[in-house]
Amino acid sequence: MDGTGERSLPEPGSQDSRAGDDIEIVVNVGGVRQVLYGDLLSRYPETRLAELIHCLAGGYDTIFSLCDDYDPGKREFYFDRDPDAFKCVIEVYYFGEVHMKKGICPICFKSEMDFWKVDLKFLDDCCKSHLSEKREELEEIARRVQLILDDLGVDTAEGRWRRCQKCVWKFLEKPESSCPARVVAVLSFLLILVSSVVMCMGTIPELQVLDAEGNRVEHPTLENVETACIGWFTLEYLLRLFSSPNKLHFALSFMNIVDVLAILPFYVSLTLTHLGARMMELTNVQQAVQALRIMRIARIFKLARHSSGLQTLTYALKRSFKELGLLLMYLAVGIFVFSALGYTMEQSHPETLFKSIPQSFWWAIITMTTVGYGDIYPKTTLGKLNAAISFLCGVIAIALPIHPIINNFVRYYNKQRVLETAARHELELMELNSGTSGEGKAGGSRGDLDHLPPPEPAGKEGPSWSSRLKLSHSDTFIPLLTEEKHHRTRLQSCK
Repeated sequence: MDGTGERSLPEPGSQDSRAGDDIEIVVNVGGVRQVLYGDLLSRYPETRLAELIHCLAGGYDTIFSLCDDYDPGKREFYFDRDPDAFKCVIEVYYFGEVHMKKGICPICFKSEMDFWKVDLKFLDDCCKSHLSEKREELEEIARRVQLILDDLGVDTAEGRWRRCQKCVWKFLEKPESSCPARVVAVLSFLLILVSSVVMCMGTIPELQVLDAEGNRVEHPTLENVETACIGWFTLEYLLRLFSSPNKLHFALSFMNIVDVLAILPFYVSLTLTHLGARMMELTNVQQAVQALRIMRIARIFKLARHSSGLQTLTYALKRSFKELGLLLMYLAVGIFVFSALGYTMEQSHPETLFKSIPQSFWWAIITMTTVGYGDIYPKTTLGKLNAAISFLCGVIAIALPIHPIINNFVRYYNKQRVLETAARHELELMELNSGTSGEGKAGGSRGDLDHLPPPEPAGKEGPSWSSRLKLSHSDTFIPLLTEEKHHRTRLQSCK
């Protein structure tokens, strides 16, 4: 560093030669001046501030390895860091823990803690959960961006079959990729509705016909419509299975299991109808077919594949298992208590409808859930009073956990919208950076340029737009997740 030799280091025997606990350290963080004492900083000697106590003896090289600038006249260390985050970090020296104030980005605050060499174990538990949530959001954004980049990129080194497999998978799994894919998704959605309506209409006696033995069966037209729908579902499932990159994961996925349950009963009942009569009695075959036809209701769950609202609701219910368990516990306790009280209070009436406590469970269930069929009801005064109390307790028990479940639904729905917007903005930023880097403008930090691959040899085509996006993706986002660097990126800003 030019001019460093002209600065005179503090002479031995001055204030710097005193014991480390008596030294006053003056730091200036982002324009905010703070005076700290050596006995306070020595509590955590592995931190950056504690290293300032003895850094003067190592010369200017040691000093500037710890701070951005140093004024020997004022004996003041300068740091170009966030002063608000620094006020939170120095709490570890006073209270033994760090609490992140509201309004500070958790990812940026983690970078500040890493700079000051304060371990994350001193971070308060509530702040750790906030940091973990933000990190999961960034990982989700990275996953979405990578999926989009994979769709944009075309690897010419892959074989024709592999490229065709990717195209079929993208066509069936991502309706937003093209207009024909969107048409196919809408057609599949309509066929699910048609098959569900046909299943219901087939049970109407006026639409049924008599077979040769005089039994009522579905109308042939409805059977033909259902056969066409099952054929479409089968073709769609087989194409998605053959084009999936991971067939084991595809087969074990919940939605794909639902697809199998929606089409399998049709083929099993068809097999039993034509071949089962030779192996068992016709009555048993008809009973087995009737039981399998009930499984056709599974096809209604196929709507969740095409409905983001149903997917959000499913996720909200998964995140609300604790609240749902609490609701069931409240109801179970109330049902047991009020059914036992109702049975005891109604025994004095000669025409009591409460024959046993297990039978009273049904009365307690329909009363606490405010259904009240009227098939079982109390006739004594005490029994009616017990029914009124059970009704009120049931309303309160059901209403208490509902609010957290709704909050989980709204929070997840809003979070998905934010993540989609962030992923689109990140792609726009990558495209902008790739364009400016092609013009020789600064598209990132100097450290990012060191990770650029060597130039392509002569005779080869330059990288495509999608490959430049992948390069930008790895340079701007992946180092953040792998913690190889601590420079700030656009994704580290609070939403």
